[in-house]
Amino acid sequence: MGLRLWAATGDSIVRLDEEGGAWAVSASLPGSSAQCLAADPSDPDTCFAGLRGGGVQRTRDGGATWHDCGLPQPDVFSLAVSAADGAVYAGCEPSALYRSDDGGDTWRELRTLLDLPSQPTWSFPPRPWTSHVRWIAPSPHDGDLLLVGIELGGLMRSTDGGETWQDHRPGTQPDVHSLAWHPSAEGRAYEAGGGGSAWSDDAGETWRRADEGRDRHYTWSVAPHPDDPDVWFVSASTGPFAAHGGRDAQARIYRRRGDEPWREVADPGRAMPYALAFASDKRLFAALSDGRILASADDGESWAPLELRGETPSRLHALAAVA
Repeated sequence: MGLRLWAATGDSIVRLDEEGGAWAVSASLPGSSAQCLAADPSDPDTCFAGLRGGGVQRTRDGGATWHDCGLPQPDVFSLAVSAADGAVYAGCEPSALYRSDDGGDTWRELRTLLDLPSQPTWSFPPRPWTSHVRWIAPSPHDGDLLLVGIELGGLMRSTDGGETWQDHRPGTQPDVHSLAWHPSAEGRAYEAGGGGSAWSDDAGETWRRADEGRDRHYTWSVAPHPDDPDVWFVSASTGPFAAHGGRDAQARIYRRRGDEPWREVADPGRAMPYALAFASDKRLFAALSDGRILASADDGESWAPLELRGETPSRLHALAAVA
């Protein structure tokens, strides 16, 4: 099988399969309000979809059929599958975190997350009476190590699979948008947040901010280069109203090498790059708010839109690449 991408459109899930230089697109879960997803790194046919109002759905046959996983809360904002131990995580609004150790058949809530001292201050500005688990990042090297981002509340860390938690890590943005671990450099982690970006080289215990060279600090998606932990990418806009307003997102994609300042590597026009993802062949993909997907095979030096065949999406919210 060639390369496969999974994407969430805000309405459905689409599967994209590379075939002879183009990408065959097939959509499923129409009308489901699918906002996020997580692909199983061990099986390209297995994908989990997070729905607003519909909990978690799972496919094990490439999207032909979907199964309701029976998550206790309906509004799912984040999903992750651990490459270390296969655990499935789901984050919700109001803020709650669930874990499944049987592929999504049963769930238990990791309730101690809500016992953190900062929890009473969590608040999402568009809906200030609530907050949500915006991102879940299980370490690919250690099944007990877990980072969770609250929008808006902070970046939390667990070293025992979510049984206990450290509160917001100093040096990180409290308005967490996305988190990533490096796939081979153990201990390297990255954040993109509402006020900038940060990175860690001690498994998320301490963090350093990295913002020099960008003229846009509302960072959204983050992706480290799979071969070099010192090279990473973020998408960024001038602010939330531009990024999500549906007009001109004023967004760019940036690359950082080591301690060098950020360098702009892509201008996606009026669209917002909502997701960045590296594939196994080292191509970097950017999923845009207008439904386009850009690809770079040279670390961001040049980009080209994918040729899509089938039910092409009108917008994209999330993206995952599998072999």
